[in-house]
Formats: sequence, structure tokens, C-alpha cells
Amino acid sequence: MEDVILYEVADRIATITLNRPEQRNAQDQPFLELLDSLWTKAAEDKEVKVIVLRANGPHFSAGHDLSESEANAKSYAEISGDFRKTGLLNLHNWEAKHYLGFSRKWRDVPKPSIAAVQGACIAGGLMLAWPCDLIVAADNAKFSDPVVRMGIGGVEYHAHTWEVGARKAKEMLFTAGALDAATAERLGMVNRVVPTDQLWAEVDKLAQQIAKMPPHALAMAKRAVNVTTDIMGQQSALQACFDIHQLGHASALVQNDYMVLMGLEELKKA
Repeated sequence: MEDVILYEVADRIATITLNRPEQRNAQDQPFLELLDSLWTKAAEDKEVKVIVLRANGPHFSAGHDLSESEANAKSYAEISGDFRKTGLLNLHNWEAKHYLGFSRKWRDVPKPSIAAVQGACIAGGLMLAWPCDLIVAADNAKFSDPVVRMGIGGVEYHAHTWEVGARKAKEMLFTAGALDAATAERLGMVNRVVPTDQLWAEVDKLAQQIAKMPPHALAMAKRAVNVTTDIMGQQSALQACFDIHQLGHASALVQNDYMVLMGLEELKKA
């Protein structure tokens, strides 16, 4: 299982590498729990000053694993239960921990983090990249959240408005379209765009530059920016949007006994 995510520390930099390229680094429950444990490991390691999140293969992440695997079937049975008796409580609590909760936790790790994104970064993939402090994108990167096709208003960590602005967030969601790397940089979601074959080298160079800074000053700088967006209402908005997300699941469960409405096969191909 541990081979699906690789972890190494060198030169005060912890590198977490998503390693399910055949599945486009899609995320099932064991994958997310392992990823969270590695974030915690890096956060608690006093030798680590910077955390890098990257991915093997042509794509950063296709988001939630939508395959009909044994692990997914088991997770769905545990999550959904008999919703007519329990309501959405099981699903709500599971997603609050594994989606919203993990992303919030990674965002608040008191060490600088950098995401290196190439290829597709779809839906749940955004929930891995957005919590990072900096995003460096390959010139072939595309960012999208097409889950409106499935009757859901957006992924569980709904930071779209903060990342790209209200109007672009609406366009992104309404059309299920993708932002290319250049557009993402122009909107401020991405810090810089580099040729695909230079992505990891550029991120390593940036991480080494940051790692030379005093760790307490880095932590305080990060805290200052994060608390500013908190005061502006980001955390309250994320929680409210997560609750709205659950209404999408409720609507789907009432209509077809499954947590999403339609478009699952199309989304798999996206």
C-alpha cells in the first residue's frame, strides 16, 4: 500500500510523491489516509522546513477514485449505510474528516508547502493542490471541477471563489470547463508556470530557496497570511459550502439511491 505514495527527506525538504499513475493518481480512502499520515510526519519532523507535494505520471490527480474497486465498494458501504434510517450522518461525518478536514489540516501545517502540478488536476485533485501555500504548474496543467455534471455544486473543499474570484469560479463550475496553466497564473491561483520537463527542478529550486529562511519566521509569515483570509471569512465559507455540498448528496440519494445523480461515466473519461 505504501508504494502508492512515496516519501523522502533531503536537504530539509520533505517530498511527498503521489504514485498511482495508472489510476491518474485518483484517491480512495486508504490513499487519503496514507497521504494525511505523511503530511503529519513531515509536519512533526524537526529536520523538515519545506513540504513538496508532487505526482508521478502525466497527471497530478484525477480526483476521487470513481472505479468499482473492492476498496471503494467497502468504503461506500461503510459511508452510506442505510441512509433512510440514518440520514446523511455517516456520509457527512466521513467527508468532513477525509475531504474538508484533511484539506484544512494540510493548509494549516506550520511549514511552507509547494504543489507541483502537471496534466489534469480534477475536482478532488484541487483539494490536494489548493491547501498548499504555493502552486507551480507545468505548462500542460489543466484545473477543473466538473462535478456539477453529477448533481453536486462543487468539491468538498470549496475554495474556488478564493482561488480564482467569484465570476471565474461560477464559469468554472457552470460549464465544467478547465482552466489552463496560463489562465490559472493570471488569476493568481498558480504562482508560476514552467515547461513540463522543468517542473520538478523548478519546484526543488524554489523549495531550497525557502528552506534557507528561519523556520519560525516562515511559520509566522504563513500564519499571518492564513489568519488574514480566516478573518475575511474563508473558513466560515468553506464550512458553509461543505454543508451545501451535502444537500447535493441528499438530493441524489432521494432520487436514485446513490450519492450522485448522473454523469459518472462521463466524469471518469474527463
